[in-house]
Amino acid sequence: MDIDLNNMALTDLKGLQAQVNKAIASFEDRKKKLAIVALEETARNLGFTLGELTGVSTIRKRSPAVPKYANPADASDTWSGRGRKPRWFEAALRAGKSPDDLAI
Repeated sequence: MDIDLNNMALTDLKGLQAQVNKAIASFEDRKKKLAIVALEETARNLGFTLGELTGVSTIRKRSPAVPKYANPADASDTWSGRGRKPRWFEAALRAGKSPDDLAI
């Protein structure tokens, strides 16, 4: 694949650069995943987990939280009940509403 870089516009060169960077990152991620699978299989064949051998536990990501409360002024503005309370939730509580009133 021959590309004449000298005759390309700057925007085309930057676009090509972004594509190459993305391809490199994707390639590295695939290779890492394959290596982890191979290491896990080897550890399993020896009667261990990879975490037991490395001393690093596998951290599992939480699934996205399901919204539990909706802003009465804008129903598309929701809150799951996790993390800091949104201003609209606190304002509604100060106005005398209960969390049950704001529940979806």
